[in-house]
Amino acid sequence: MSRVELTAAVSDAGGLGSFGAHHLHPTELDATLTRLSAATDRPFAVNLWVPLPGEPRTLDPLTHAGQSDALAPWFRRARIEPPAYRAPAPPDFEAQVEVLLERRPAVFSFVFGIPEPGILAECRRRGIRTLGAATHLDEGLALRDAGIDAVVASGYEAGGHRPAFLRPAEDSIATGPLTAQLSAALDIPVIAAGGIADGRGVASALMLGADAVQVGTAFLATDQSGAPDAHKQMLRSPRARYTALTTAFSGRLARGIRNEFLDEHANADLPPYPQQLWLTAPIKAAAAHSGDAELLALWSGQGAPLLTERHDATEVFDHLVTGTTRTLRSFDRSTQE
Repeated sequence: MSRVELTAAVSDAGGLGSFGAHHLHPTELDATLTRLSAATDRPFAVNLWVPLPGEPRTLDPLTHAGQSDALAPWFRRARIEPPAYRAPAPPDFEAQVEVLLERRPAVFSFVFGIPEPGILAECRRRGIRTLGAATHLDEGLALRDAGIDAVVASGYEAGGHRPAFLRPAEDSIATGPLTAQLSAALDIPVIAAGGIADGRGVASALMLGADAVQVGTAFLATDQSGAPDAHKQMLRSPRARYTALTTAFSGRLARGIRNEFLDEHANADLPPYPQQLWLTAPIKAAAAHSGDAELLALWSGQGAPLLTERHDATEVFDHLVTGTTRTLRSFDRSTQE
């Protein structure tokens, strides 16, 4: 759902725009970095997923056949035929990293683990800052020990995938306690993320010890976002009050707005990532085209009900800054009285 336009808009506004590139093959990543560099002269981050040990590298025919049968009603709902069997492979992480090292974005951020020491050393040598995501204090300590420049405290409330790698994803800690724990334990910057959608949330995270804040859902709903229109509409609807953690769309635990597809697969035995992701991809693509929100992966943090009617990313950024300043000043005045 990342778009060059959104990344550039946030960076130009004074933030650190980030582009989620885990799905891009190396040549696609290289082309995207060219477009990003042309779109903004400000620093930006590129995010990749570290492969988890034991993760499937392809889709076997038996899994394809069985899950295609299980998904048959949803293919019919999407008005498409189940795709013929093929053996896809995820983008090669090492090759993606080679492109990043060559192109030298300001920041390399990653989730689901820690790149090998040689990669981190080369980032330091080339002046690329590194950000790793933690869902638990154990993971934050591991990232610090690996020499990461800053840790993202990815709280339970966050939308999208839970980037756990040392603890089960279900063990994720809420943003407030996680931010406080990491800021107390680490001597590197901590970036709070999860459920933060307005200035009050930003200010709260800063008072808990965060050095910065990462906001996702509020920008997902903007005009510059690559999310389907039906997804953006749901983010601004009363339905956004009701989110759940699910493996239904990708095989990995992620938070999204509840819809028919999510609810029907609440207790299903599903293939792991990336197999489930490949199998559901045609359904989601068709739903994005038709506007059927009940079949989309409606990623959303628990802060979505706080979204305003600002649809431009620059206006959202300015509103966050203004709201944060107002909240902090109000707090200062109240403590002085």
